[in-house]
Amino acid sequence: MTAKTPSSALFSKRIKLSPRATPYVFAFYMSTIMAFLMSLVITAANSGIDDAYLSNALHAYQLAMPVAFLCILVVRPVVVKLVSFTVHPHR
Repeated sequence: MTAKTPSSALFSKRIKLSPRATPYVFAFYMSTIMAFLMSLVITAANSGIDDAYLSNALHAYQLAMPVAFLCILVVRPVVVKLVSFTVHPHR
């Protein structure tokens, strides 16, 4: 029998969302990561990497993240359908 450390005890008591929230949580995480990466790349491509690079990329991210979130919510069902047409079901 192992004793739980205070940090693992806090982790195990963490509140989790309902499975119904999965599409929204997926869209949030995906849009957060992709919008940030794309903001970095597009800012570098458009204006180069200079002293204002990070500031410019973060300003672009402020617009890109909510737009990406909404786009993922709209496009996700289409992508799920396309994947089902493309990939054999698990047997």
